[in-house]
Amino acid sequence: MQDIPEMTFEQIKTLQSGSKEQKMTALESSTNVAEPKILEAIISMFDDADIELRGEAFSTLLLNERDISDVLLANLKNQSKNIRGYCALVLANRGEKKSIPKIIQLTEDESAMVRSCAIGALGFLRATEALDVIQRCLKDTNTEVKKSAIKSAIDIKDRTLLTKLDELSQENDPEISKLIFLARNNL
Repeated sequence: MQDIPEMTFEQIKTLQSGSKEQKMTALESSTNVAEPKILEAIISMFDDADIELRGEAFSTLLLNERDISDVLLANLKNQSKNIRGYCALVLANRGEKKSIPKIIQLTEDESAMVRSCAIGALGFLRATEALDVIQRCLKDTNTEVKKSAIKSAIDIKDRTLLTKLDELSQENDPEISKLIFLARNNL
């Protein structure tokens, strides 16, 4: 890690190989960083086995007031499905509307988890330009993707969802049933 200031090098080292407590402290103190190498180390935490660390990494990126969208956008093509999915959600929660075209691409990802996150992100962003994609995902083979698509269609106020509710109700999934009820009462 040549050409990296000593402080940055230590922070990255802690995020990569420190104890859980050290990692948590490093994440808590990194909410305003713009250094791409530190941001990459934070993003890599989305692959950590510890859910608390993944959540803290998410919060750290969400609360960062700097423009970190380029680093997040680049990670939508990461090999890790966790990183692709979580970065889409961070971008959505940060209100990064410019990320919509790249998030739309993730709706065709090989990973159902990534597709579900992408659809959820589009709904959160109220991406009306993604209505066709959301409609297509209502027919996805994965139930979680369908749930995200239903919720996103509700969030975007897509009234065409109402024409598909009878078909979706045949899924016999309690969460889908709740979403159908929500759609009937909110669209």
